[in-house]
Amino acid sequence: MSESATHEWGRIDTDGNVFVRTADGERQIGQWQAGTPEEGLALYVRRFDGLAAEVELLEQRLKSGSVAPDDAVKAIAKVRDQITDGEVMGDLATLATRVDALEPAVEKAREERQAQKAARTAEAEAGKNRIADEAEKIAAGSDWRNGADRLRTLLDEWKALPRLSKSADDALWHRFSSARTQYTRRRKQHFGEQAVAREGAAKAKEKLIAEAEALSTSTDWGPTAGQYRDLMQQWKKAGPAPRNVDDKLWKRFRAAQDVFFNARDEANKALDAEYEVNAEKKLEILADAEKLLPITDAEAARKAWHDIADRWEAAGKVPRARISEFEGRIRKVEQAVRAAGEQEWKRTDPEKSARADDMVSKLERAITEAEEKLAKAQAAGDAKRIKDLEGTIASNRQFLEMAQKAQADYS
Repeated sequence: MSESATHEWGRIDTDGNVFVRTADGERQIGQWQAGTPEEGLALYVRRFDGLAAEVELLEQRLKSGSVAPDDAVKAIAKVRDQITDGEVMGDLATLATRVDALEPAVEKAREERQAQKAARTAEAEAGKNRIADEAEKIAAGSDWRNGADRLRTLLDEWKALPRLSKSADDALWHRFSSARTQYTRRRKQHFGEQAVAREGAAKAKEKLIAEAEALSTSTDWGPTAGQYRDLMQQWKKAGPAPRNVDDKLWKRFRAAQDVFFNARDEANKALDAEYEVNAEKKLEILADAEKLLPITDAEAARKAWHDIADRWEAAGKVPRARISEFEGRIRKVEQAVRAAGEQEWKRTDPEKSARADDMVSKLERAITEAEEKLAKAQAAGDAKRIKDLEGTIASNRQFLEMAQKAQADYS
């Protein structure tokens, strides 16, 4: 090659030797024989630009945190080799300065990664402690319906968390796993006991059904209805039978009751029809009874009531739906008659009348005696005595007036 070419950061001599300028002087980086020297310079500059692009990309990745610190260290070492021995042409000193500036960024990234890892580890440890705590709480409880589902959810949550150190992870897993095992064992025991209890309930209900069916043809309505109430209480106390038979048992038990109560209802309907005649009679009696109100003559009302009561009793029963109405109306008249009799007795009570007469007599005598004493005191001019006696007489006259009113009430 007889031609040469120069560049800001290097040259190619006439023999095809390629040199790059550095702070320490020129360094040969290769041989160029394939084309013109200008084409050679352009190739080595493009290689430098590619190396500079690698540095820029590494800067950006360190800034964004998208490159692992160890990978960044390897990339920096590779770039440094290219700056020192690579076949590139450019401002190697400035590029080396940029690469040197990456080392603090790598250390910062390493510290941030470690802090993030520590935070994730602490979060995972807290999460696994929470899961273990909740699992132990479930294991100690008796929520057999929702506990198993919740433990499955907790297991999924555990799997989603990162592992801790082997010792810490194993210790927490042991707590969680032990709680699940304890809950599963107690749950199986519970449902086993429940199955035994349900079988016992089924046998007890079979016996109750037999009793209910035996009573279904009874016509002793009152006592038998009471027996059915007792059977119902026993049914409730027996508890649930296995789910696949409990509804069937209930239908059989209910059917036996329906036979009895439907028959009783039909019998009551027949009685009600018969009692309608009695109801018509009692309506007539009620009309006579209610004519006594309001009572003005207690003695006449008492005599009339005796006849009404006898007629009422003789009229017989009325339909059940009308019992409350009829009883309420007749009781109202009965109470009025009784109240009038009691009031009349109080008014004519011989003992109270005698006490009232005695009180009037005593007060009259006391007033007469006080008046005689007053006359003597006036004749003697005894002012104090006169005042006392006048007060006594006035007081006795007030009591006399009240006693005379009471005496009038009993006359």
